[in-house]
Amino acid sequence: MDKNMEKEFIARRVAKELKDGDVVNLGIGLPTLVANFIPEGIEITLQSENGFVGMGPAPKEGEEDPDLVNAGAQYATINPGGTFFDSADSFLIIRGGHVDVTVLGALEVDEKGNLANWMVPGKMVPGMGGAMDLVTGAKKVIVAMNHTAKGSHKILKGCKLPLTAVKCVDLIITEMGVMEVTDKGLVLKEINPEFTVEEVQNATEAKLIISEDLKKMEI
Repeated sequence: MDKNMEKEFIARRVAKELKDGDVVNLGIGLPTLVANFIPEGIEITLQSENGFVGMGPAPKEGEEDPDLVNAGAQYATINPGGTFFDSADSFLIIRGGHVDVTVLGALEVDEKGNLANWMVPGKMVPGMGGAMDLVTGAKKVIVAMNHTAKGSHKILKGCKLPLTAVKCVDLIITEMGVMEVTDKGLVLKEINPEFTVEEVQNATEAKLIISEDLKKMEI
């Protein structure tokens, strides 16, 4: 798969984790694609931290509204019944524990569920945004990302970059597989059939625990 196909594959798999009635926050970048693949029959409420709930999928080309963007400044849509509010109210929703699932990207994540996703040494970056609030306020935290970065490990024994939060990640979904964070370490629950277990382990610094009920990753 090329990079665009990988991102869509990951987003489609993440969407399968969402349950009817969930309030969901999607981080910038790859996670925003999840809004385009919500399964039929599932009604969720997408919250955008810049100040609205009821976010819909990306608009069709030529139908963009310049006044309606998500937290990553990408054009967005809003569903009937959606509501706009200020950033203070938006973070009241997040910090108040009203978000069921947050989906974020990561620079690094480790076998303990620690997350680093806001600082690259020597480079100017926008900052951490609402990530610290989201990963501590949401009931479930999903990291959605490419498994490696230019061949370098992103799933580590221990994060090397400054942490966003400690022991906050519940699930990691990449183009190679689905890994659950447990007290014993990272459990590989699903694998993309294009890869072998050995290939997934070689792309992962942390030691993977292979589930006895390892399933094929499907979208």
